[in-house]
Amino acid sequence: MLDKYVDWVYDLTLADVRHIPKMDVALVEGSVCLQDKISVEEIKETREKSAVVVALGGCACYGNITRFGRGGQPNQPQHESYVPIGDLIKVDAYIPGCAPTPQLIRNVIVMAYLLLKGNKEQQELATKYLTPLMQLADRGTEACGCDLMYHIINQGLCMGCGSCAAACPVRAITHEYGKPNVNREMCIKCGACYAQCPRSFFNFDVMNEFEGIMELIDGALK
Repeated sequence: MLDKYVDWVYDLTLADVRHIPKMDVALVEGSVCLQDKISVEEIKETREKSAVVVALGGCACYGNITRFGRGGQPNQPQHESYVPIGDLIKVDAYIPGCAPTPQLIRNVIVMAYLLLKGNKEQQELATKYLTPLMQLADRGTEACGCDLMYHIINQGLCMGCGSCAAACPVRAITHEYGKPNVNREMCIKCGACYAQCPRSFFNFDVMNEFEGIMELIDGALK
């Protein structure tokens, strides 16, 4: 989906590149194991060599259930502590979800590039589109059922889709009268529910300009 429009310069599994090059936009997926010194060094080097760093998916954004992962595997018993990438480096934008939609990933990449390389009009629209995702990054790596209540449900944004309850690994969220109810005593504050909620990054400010933004993205891909 992306190889027609971008230069894919680095990927641990898809590109035969041993050293991290300079990049305009870096997408980082997954959390980081603190005991894996190579991974810690690589994420810091990625930050140094990238103009924009985007946390891709719930684990990279908030850690999700990997925050509570423990080792014990015979081959790698030292792998114990996992943290979202924002605990180690500055992240410019979050793409939450498990997994994010291909369209959202594509749109963020295009908008991040236009923010860096576009003209004034393109940069203004790109800023509006990316602002809620940047605000998520500014809020930090902690997210829990309380955030879901305060920022989504109590604001009247919940549409009762059930994604939060389905994502909760400890079943701390139930649905009552079409709305989620969070059991705070059971919540382990992994952020899975908030990362999965489609309204956690819903941007009302760009609704009136949605068609123009989509035209901008389509035009940039031609």
